[in-house]
Amino acid sequence: MEASARIAGAGGADAVSRVLGLDTSNYKTSVAWFNGVTGENAGRLLEVPAGALGLRQSEALFQHVRRLPDLALELEGDLRDVVAVGASTQPREEEGSYMPCFLAGASQARVLARILNVPFCAVSHQQGHVAAAAWSAGHTELLDVPHLAWHLSGGTTELLVVEPEGPLPRCRRIGGTTDLAAGQLIDRAGQKLGLAFPAGPALEALAAQADRELCFPVKTKDGYFSLSGMENQVERLLAEGETPANIARFVLNTLADVIVRTTRQALQSESRPVLCSGGVAANRLLRGAMEQNCGAVFGEARYAGDNALGVAVLTYRMWEARS
Repeated sequence: MEASARIAGAGGADAVSRVLGLDTSNYKTSVAWFNGVTGENAGRLLEVPAGALGLRQSEALFQHVRRLPDLALELEGDLRDVVAVGASTQPREEEGSYMPCFLAGASQARVLARILNVPFCAVSHQQGHVAAAAWSAGHTELLDVPHLAWHLSGGTTELLVVEPEGPLPRCRRIGGTTDLAAGQLIDRAGQKLGLAFPAGPALEALAAQADRELCFPVKTKDGYFSLSGMENQVERLLAEGETPANIARFVLNTLADVIVRTTRQALQSESRPVLCSGGVAANRLLRGAMEQNCGAVFGEARYAGDNALGVAVLTYRMWEARS
């Protein structure tokens, strides 16, 4: 179980009013509170059978429903002062964006808001990622100005134009992968190398032992690229007897290279701040490449992966706008 994280934001004493946020993605169950200054997130990865690369939606939904009450009990402090409840209700804020697992958090949040007689605030999972990255980086001002953002995760690899619309950041895709997500590539490569799912941390640790810098020049067109061919490249290197460490480094170098090149292409038309979010954004090699070449902003690694803190931050902003 992932330990709860308590973080103090910059400036000011704790506010009195708190909001709750729930996020039930295909990877983790999360509950958080936020009071405008400080916040706390309790999260737990879903249990995936050994050798598998994920869960069916029905199993993910069942695990979320079972775990939400226990995670809520892990949160510290008196929650009787809750003034709003929010939840991620869909992957993206667009019509037709739907995954059953989000029903777990959204339904419980709606019921809780009704019982407490407080507003319910719906956001997308992607908006939550952007907010968590901006807040934990100490750059919440990005939520009020246009910027570029990467959402890099097990199911999503998208370059976004983010523009404020009231208290919420509105995300519009302008680039990214056309097939395999960055996190999927990492997990599939990790499986071929005998690593447990999710493979991100283990692949990064393995890559640190590499003695060769290998990279595959993924082609890009108009901000988009394909990663599916990388599986064949990994299998080729395995067949040639390349070491697991060098193959791990190869995968991460290739991802960093194409993400940097795509970002720099986007910045040619208009210079904007760049924010990186999502579980893959916790990777130190990628962070170093994007910070050095694109001046990118990263939140804390523990808030790169799925969490409810970003949902709570946006819920607080919506509650504040209504007050």
